[in-house]
Amino acid sequence: MGVFLLGMPLFYRIMEKELIRYLSDFLTPERFRLFEKVLQCRTNYLTVVVENIFNPHNISAVLRSCDCFGIQDIHIIDDNQNYEVNPEIALGAFKWLSIHKYSQGMGNSSQFVLNELKSKKYRIFATVPDHKAVAFSEIDVSKGPIALVFGNEKEGISDSTRELADGLITIPMVGFTESLNISVAAAIMLQHFSSHIRKYLDKSVWELDNDYREQLLLNWMRKTIKKADLIEKAFNKKQK
Repeated sequence: MGVFLLGMPLFYRIMEKELIRYLSDFLTPERFRLFEKVLQCRTNYLTVVVENIFNPHNISAVLRSCDCFGIQDIHIIDDNQNYEVNPEIALGAFKWLSIHKYSQGMGNSSQFVLNELKSKKYRIFATVPDHKAVAFSEIDVSKGPIALVFGNEKEGISDSTRELADGLITIPMVGFTESLNISVAAAIMLQHFSSHIRKYLDKSVWELDNDYREQLLLNWMRKTIKKADLIEKAFNKKQK
């Protein structure tokens, strides 16, 4: 399900395949097989939206969880434009993810992002610490792609998100503490939804489409191979 990949002409797809074959000679077979193995488990049937998170450590931790559970596309709404990846917390996860970042320059960022996701048939579920919300485990993963929205640490989700959401979900609690840190909440929900998607849905429903998978493979190779830009220039010369 390559939701965020624009279609490419056949010529460019063929060239991309040839370039992947060429660059594979500059990777160990083990590394190349690892890339293919990880890509087979990647999905964008489930995606994550984080909305104006104050603590950049929390976003970095969410990115790490997304990588761990095979979630490829993450949408970061950062109207204050203060987010930078913390490499010690993300542990390099940002290198392997498709991160889409939005700011106030496009108007109401949250409204823009959620409407875009809705146009791609995502069901929007906003997470809230509210006992009146539906328990996240009650959501049926078979009814269509899911976008999980996590609001900021102080105010939670925005009014725009609350209005556009298809549902409000929560993690039921029985202790004195009424909420979890956003990174912990995200990890719990991502593990649940990703495992249910893989367990109960046919792989053809949740896996990335071939074009998107090849685009990601090529991007990962470029980030891994030393002097990949020079090697790619040599490849392009051979094609002329």
